[in-house]
Amino acid sequence: MVENDYLELKVMEIKDWVIDIRRDFHQYPELGLEEYRTRDKIIEYLNQMGIENKTVANTGVVGIIRGKNKGKTVALRADIDALPMDDKKDVPYKSKIDGKMHACGHDAHTAILLGASKVLNDIKDNINGNIILLFQPAEETVGGALPMIEEGVLEDPYVDGVFGLHVDNSLETGQIGIKYGQMKAASDMIRIIIYGKNSHGAYPQDGIDAIAIASQVLVALQTVVSRNVDPRSSAVLTIGTIKGGYARNIIADKVEMEGIVRTLKEESRKLVLHRIKNIVEKTPQPLGGKGEFMRTESYTALINDDDMVDIVRKNGLELLGENNVYQMPYPSFGVEDFSYFAAARPSAFFHLGSGNREKGIIYSGHTSYFDIDEDCLTKGILLQVKNALEFLKK
Repeated sequence: MVENDYLELKVMEIKDWVIDIRRDFHQYPELGLEEYRTRDKIIEYLNQMGIENKTVANTGVVGIIRGKNKGKTVALRADIDALPMDDKKDVPYKSKIDGKMHACGHDAHTAILLGASKVLNDIKDNINGNIILLFQPAEETVGGALPMIEEGVLEDPYVDGVFGLHVDNSLETGQIGIKYGQMKAASDMIRIIIYGKNSHGAYPQDGIDAIAIASQVLVALQTVVSRNVDPRSSAVLTIGTIKGGYARNIIADKVEMEGIVRTLKEESRKLVLHRIKNIVEKTPQPLGGKGEFMRTESYTALINDDDMVDIVRKNGLELLGENNVYQMPYPSFGVEDFSYFAAARPSAFFHLGSGNREKGIIYSGHTSYFDIDEDCLTKGILLQVKNALEFLKK
């Protein structure tokens, strides 16, 4: 087994290289399914390291490090896409692409996985088994995990377990957040259309007011969670947009609403969606209107494997210290398409501390001032290297 001191030395030797990689990706962000430059740079780095690789899901990349002897196979995953936002930070590596920004740390995830790839490849003669490197597109949009799985990235060789991480500025650099069991919610996108009938605003009796009906529907939707879902299960229903009408003196014949549903349990998910559909379709009927409900299934719930989390916890305690391993008490209502890897194989997803109040690194993800303390990169590399080695050792 490779000693920790040696691994730490190997990681620190590539710190500047990894920072440069992260900053390059940060300056040239690409949205989901458009990550062509990012893909090509990843392939370039893997080729330089002599790591076997191939393109999957159009803009995704899979690499493989084959150990000296046969054994199990473990996968490490990083998402690679950016967000459609302006970068308002005043830093030398600010995004050069207007309206696009790595505001969720996927540039850091990619750099960390490339760093881990380099370290693991350098010590592959000491490894029994294989390490699969998953550079995944489109986490922020349509989800690239499922297409990668459908193309067989977990099959040849058969992957026995998967580790993933996400930077988190609510945790200081040098800390990690872990969660046994369920870590994140399932998500659904919903669209509601209420149909009425136009008339002059001065003669409402000649029309069917879609805005008035939509108001009734909106109020009724507030009871879906509060009066139908077991409080111990919890759920979130949010209507984020409502659009309707043409002018102040015209009775509207159509209103559109869009929102999200987040649930922790599958039975709650089915119940909430069923109740929304009933309310949307039946509330307008006695008022003379019609309602249409559309649901687009998004990501499934992320449920960690406890044995895999044990590995992350053990390595966190060993490398960071007891006070720096934070056990999250509750699941998050955020979503993450790593959930598909976790549904397919025993997996662990954890949060890597990337905040630093002294450096002013305090802004959360999906904001225009988001940045990370780059000292977290070496912590992430070391943890992922150790997670892979520990898994293969068992």
